[in-house]
Amino acid sequence: MPALPRRPTGPLLTDLSGEEGVREAYAAHGAEIYRLAVRGLGDAGAAQDAVQEVFLRAWRARDRYDASRASLRTWLFEIARNVVVDAQRARGARPWLRGLVDHRDLEADAPGAGATADGWEALTRRILLEEALRRLGDDHRRALEETYLADRPYPEVAAELGVPESTLRSRVFYGLKALRVVMEEMEVTL
Repeated sequence: MPALPRRPTGPLLTDLSGEEGVREAYAAHGAEIYRLAVRGLGDAGAAQDAVQEVFLRAWRARDRYDASRASLRTWLFEIARNVVVDAQRARGARPWLRGLVDHRDLEADAPGAGATADGWEALTRRILLEEALRRLGDDHRRALEETYLADRPYPEVAAELGVPESTLRSRVFYGLKALRVVMEEMEVTL
């Protein structure tokens, strides 16, 4: 899989005052926010609505954004987290909406079982890690997924991939280095 193009940077990504700034921010971060919303809500239509709400809230609160405190991406993800939590709470208050969503965890809809900050933080970290992994080369990504994420032994994975174990270890080593670089470019710290 080829590496994704780097996000554009520049003054437009920190300025939501005009239509062009919002358009640039959406182009740079909309897909990641959509994936977060789909995971949180379990419904593509609800996720699209959530993304619209995120950018609407961001535009309305643009005068409160402070680039010295957080990147635009971080600020948008905080808004997205709030929008998804609000949508889940609304769904809990409106039982007729529950049938429209594919729930992975039905206990989350139980009374008093709201989304926790730790749960959302873990979900956000997982989504960002998956996005960073997508930006790696196939060999490095597969080596990391099979050894680190699936917690499989090196000899077993090397045999499955048809490479010597030393080659697999090298791919893991350089894959981790590349992953750090990608995550720095994404302004992510896990």
